[in-house]
Amino acid sequence: MSTSATHDQRMAQMTFASVYPMYVAKVEKKGRSKEELNQVITWLTGFNDGKLQELIKEKVTFDTFFQRASLHPHASLITGMICGYRIEEI
Repeated sequence: MSTSATHDQRMAQMTFASVYPMYVAKVEKKGRSKEELNQVITWLTGFNDGKLQELIKEKVTFDTFFQRASLHPHASLITGMICGYRIEEI
């Protein structure tokens, strides 16, 4: 799927807090746990559980979320799609 500047901006302005429950539901539907999801997010971003909860409470946008993150050096090895975006192209 190709995206537009409008779509990119809309995604950047979505809050992590609004999408996080959907991530939890998705991983639980696939037989995984919220703790495993948080472990993956911690690996990717460097945020510990406390910081993750703080960002959720603060209702930061995805733009702010990733600006504050220290992405793992091997993050480029992750592949797949989220919300129409190829992860490896982000």
